[in-house]
Amino acid sequence: MTIAMRPGAGWRTALATTLVVAAGLFSTATQAGPTLDKIKQRGSIKVGVGTTQGFFSPDSNGRWQGFFVDYGRALSITVFGDPDKVEFTNSSPQQRLPALQAGEFDVLLSGVTVTITRAFQLGFHFGPTVFYDGQGILVRKDLGVTKAADLDGATIGVQSGTTGELNIADFFRKTGKKFTPVTIEDTGEFTNALETSRVDAITQDSSDLVGKRTQLKKPDDYIILPERLSKEPLAPAIAGGDDRWLEIVNWTVNATIQAEEWGITSKNVDEFLKSPDPAIQRFLGVDPSLGQAIGLDPKFAYNIIKTVGNYGEIYDRNLKPLGWERGYNNLWTNGGLLYSPPFR
Repeated sequence: MTIAMRPGAGWRTALATTLVVAAGLFSTATQAGPTLDKIKQRGSIKVGVGTTQGFFSPDSNGRWQGFFVDYGRALSITVFGDPDKVEFTNSSPQQRLPALQAGEFDVLLSGVTVTITRAFQLGFHFGPTVFYDGQGILVRKDLGVTKAADLDGATIGVQSGTTGELNIADFFRKTGKKFTPVTIEDTGEFTNALETSRVDAITQDSSDLVGKRTQLKKPDDYIILPERLSKEPLAPAIAGGDDRWLEIVNWTVNATIQAEEWGITSKNVDEFLKSPDPAIQRFLGVDPSLGQAIGLDPKFAYNIIKTVGNYGEIYDRNLKPLGWERGYNNLWTNGGLLYSPPFR
């Protein structure tokens, strides 16, 4: 693109003109996409979830609740200005990825690990990591083991359709130990296999194991070993081909992280509407220029925080009661890995 400069015009004028034109071209190219079009025509977002306490589970009235469920509602707020225009469907680890490929879901919020093969071979795009996890091992205390290497010769339950199958095999291969894998498809059968001594241990993301331990008849008879066998960054997953939808997912998540960094919560967000900070004014829509520039409701971030809270509130509401410590899931300013790009 070439911008002709008027005689005497400053370089700043030319640069500003270039940015305005480029922004217009970009905006036009990203206003629509197949997924976002379907969502708006349907009037709701289809979200694939799992069943893990604290992360996603229906309450006694059948209403879905949990850490990832709150992000589904946050997406609904960004798109529709309403937290309830979202349909949650339980999908097993074996079914969820094919279902996303087939277009049954607009987004997976079921604790999907970001991997290179899922990006290249399956064509998925991932939003920001919302939970930094790692694969753990849950064992019976009476085995007397204190670390994973002590499980030489053990029978270990693994769930099909997850990254855990390869991770546990890699671990034993590199440590020179042996184990017998028992592949279990039914999530409900997973803990039963441990309680009936069909297996000596089960392995999954530690986030899953914390919830599963609480479901055992005698939780204190079992321990989660200290090692983490892998990195499991859990993020929203969407099918490729809709850049606009991907960016909506990205910045919905980022809004909850940025709000926590600024100390903006569901309880004090209205006070922040009076902030003299121009960045906060743009973020909350007091100054509507940012929202207008990106084609979203200028108050989308305000509405998300007012309704579901910032990242810390979402975490504490759903995961803290289970005994989870923030750890890597702290803000970067508190020694964690959470970091939002700038809202500008």
